Amino acid sequence: MILVTGATGHVGGELVRRLAASGTPVRAMTRRPDAARFPAGAAAVYGDAQDPASLTAAFAGVSAAFLMSAQPVGAAPVPTHDLALAEAARGAGVRRLVKLSVLDGGAGSDPIARWHAAAEAAVVAAAPAWTLLRPGRFMSNALQWAGQLRSGDEVAIPFADRPAASIDPADLAEIAALALTTDEHTGMTYELSGPESLTPAQELSLLGRLLGRDLRLRPVPPEAARAGMERYGFPAEVVDAIMRRTLEDGRGADVLPTAAEALGRPPRTFTQWARAHAAAFR
Repeated sequence: MILVTGATGHVGGELVRRLAASGTPVRAMTRRPDAARFPAGAAAVYGDAQDPASLTAAFAGVSAAFLMSAQPVGAAPVPTHDLALAEAARGAGVRRLVKLSVLDGGAGSDPIARWHAAAEAAVVAAAPAWTLLRPGRFMSNALQWAGQLRSGDEVAIPFADRPAASIDPADLAEIAALALTTDEHTGMTYELSGPESLTPAQELSLLGRLLGRDLRLRPVPPEAARAGMERYGFPAEVVDAIMRRTLEDGRGADVLPTAAEALGRPPRTFTQWARAHAAAFR
């Protein structure tokens, strides 16, 4: 049995569908199993990183698990959700873990690096077989524009000229499925990107071309982006780290070969992703 945490997310949902389609026994963990819709063959199970008893039940009888957490960096002194998931896996004797991390993982010394270093270390210590997936920006981040596009052709985007080699969550899910069901990715740490480096402004232009609409960009100044993160509740030191990484560090813009090597094919382009998700913007 394979457990997928974050099963209603962009990567987790794709992974559940892929495993179920292949006939692999899969358990989809969510905090709202009654409201979730999963494909035939996937068993919904309640699980909350803040509820240890629910994790004990969700991990029972599991041989491999996909771990991810949406807990914001700085929401606690340490990544309590990741630590709870890793401990539940260790307690259940799960042999294989695949962790969805971030590009560079714990490299560096800022609050973001310390947070992800602690999360990755917990996963590595929890199971004899593990794989760390470190993607940069997701193509699905563009779904944040959908609400604005349903009411007009203008989209407000912060850091619109900052390039990144975004990756399709479906490609991440395919790599995760391989790591969960085979031995060839054991002990590997994969820095992952898509096949092209684009700015959000360029992605918006490609999306407009696909939709047949003249989409317009309204840049969000850095100070407004900072204020938005502060209103969201990020601690000041985390906001500082995000701004520094975004404005002063070009990491994430490089096209890396790792995804193509793991998949045995080129990863999907933004246009391919947008074509598959065009209905969300109409």
